[in-house]
Amino acid sequence: MIVLLLFDKPFALATTFFTLFSSRKYCLALFICLAFAGTCWAQPIDKKATRETKALYKNLQLLLTKGILFGHQDDLAYGVNWKYQEGRSDVKDVAGEYPGLFGWELGGLENDAAVNLDSVPFDKMKAYIRKGYQAGSVITISWHLNNPLTGKSSWDPSPANTIPSILPGGEKNALFNTWLDKVAVFLKSLTTADGVYIPVIFRPYHELGGNWFWWGGKNCTTQEYVALWKYTVTYLKDKKNIHHLLYAFSNSGFATEQEFLERYPGNEWADIVGFDTYQFGDSSSNEPFVKNLDGMLTQLEKIAKDNKKIPALTEAGYNKIPYANWWTDVLYKALEKHAIAYVLLWRNAGVKPNNEVEYFAPYKAQTSAANFVTFSKKKKIYFQHRTKQLKLYR
Repeated sequence: MIVLLLFDKPFALATTFFTLFSSRKYCLALFICLAFAGTCWAQPIDKKATRETKALYKNLQLLLTKGILFGHQDDLAYGVNWKYQEGRSDVKDVAGEYPGLFGWELGGLENDAAVNLDSVPFDKMKAYIRKGYQAGSVITISWHLNNPLTGKSSWDPSPANTIPSILPGGEKNALFNTWLDKVAVFLKSLTTADGVYIPVIFRPYHELGGNWFWWGGKNCTTQEYVALWKYTVTYLKDKKNIHHLLYAFSNSGFATEQEFLERYPGNEWADIVGFDTYQFGDSSSNEPFVKNLDGMLTQLEKIAKDNKKIPALTEAGYNKIPYANWWTDVLYKALEKHAIAYVLLWRNAGVKPNNEVEYFAPYKAQTSAANFVTFSKKKKIYFQHRTKQLKLYR
C-alpha cells in the first residue's frame, strides 16, 4: 500500500529502493516515508526536472520534520541606508549569518529594463542568485509583471478582461508570449560555472485572492486564473524546456480551505502551496495576528497533506517591526507548532522615493534587533549555515 502511494512504475520503485539503501541519509528518508506514508511523495510536477531540482523538492519535504527556512527578499542587494555593498546583508549584520532562503523579483524584465521594479539590476541579481545557491541557500522568485492589456503596473486591475486578452486567441497573446520568452531567457541564464541549472521556486500570480493585482480577485474569473496558470507552466516547461523550477501557488489571506482552493489549478500544476500575510496596526495588540496566522497555517498544512504538496509561508512581515519582541512573541509563536518549509520576510527598502519607510527585517540597533538574534538561534529556524548542512541539492 505504501509502495502504491509513492510509485507508479516498478522500475522507479527498484531504482529508488537501491538509492535509499545506499546511504544512511536515504535510509532515514525511507523510514520517514514509511512512517508518514500519507505525507511523503517523490517527484515535482515536471517529470523532466533536473537532478538538483528533484533533490530540492525531496529535501524540502524531509525538512518539514525538522524546521523552517528563514528567507528575506532582496537581502544581498540593499538594506536600510545602504545599497550594493559586497557581502552585506541587514540580516547578517544583526544575526551574524545570511538567510537560508533568498527572494528575488522579475518585475520589469518584460519591458527590457536593466533593473527590476525595485531598482535591482538584473545582472547583479544573477550574481546574487549564484552566490546564494553556492552557499547552500534556496532561491525563490516572484514576478510583478505589468498589465499586458493596459501597459500599466501589476496594480492596474482594469479592465477585467486582461487574462482573456493574453491567452491564445486574445489580442495581447503574442505580446505576452514575448514576455514569457524573456523570463525564460533569464531563468536559463541561472547556471553555475559548470553549467548546472540553479533550482528556483517560481511564484507567479501571487496573492490571487485580493483585488489589487490584475490577475486576482474580482478582476478575473476562477476559470481565467486557472487557464493563465496552466498556460504559463506549459509554456515555460514544455515550449521553453525549462526544467529547474518548482512552482509555488501563493494565495493571500483566507478563511476556509474552500476559499484557498477556489483557484487552485490542480495537483499536476503546482509543487508548493502557500499564502502571504502581513501584520498591520498597533503593536500592543498582537494576539489577533498570531491567532489568525496560526489558524491559516493549520489549514494550509491540511491542504498540503491532502494534496501531497509542500506548505510554505510565501510572504510575511510587520513593517518597521515596532514591537521589540515581535520575532519570538509573535512570529515564532505562530510558527512554532507548524510544519512548513519556509517563511519569506519582505524587503528592507529603507526610505523609498515617496519618502515612506519600509523594512521587514531588523538592522543594527533597530528596536527588534536583539530579539531577532534570539529568534535566529531557535532550533526550528534555519539560517544559511544550518541550511547548507542539509545539502538540499543532493
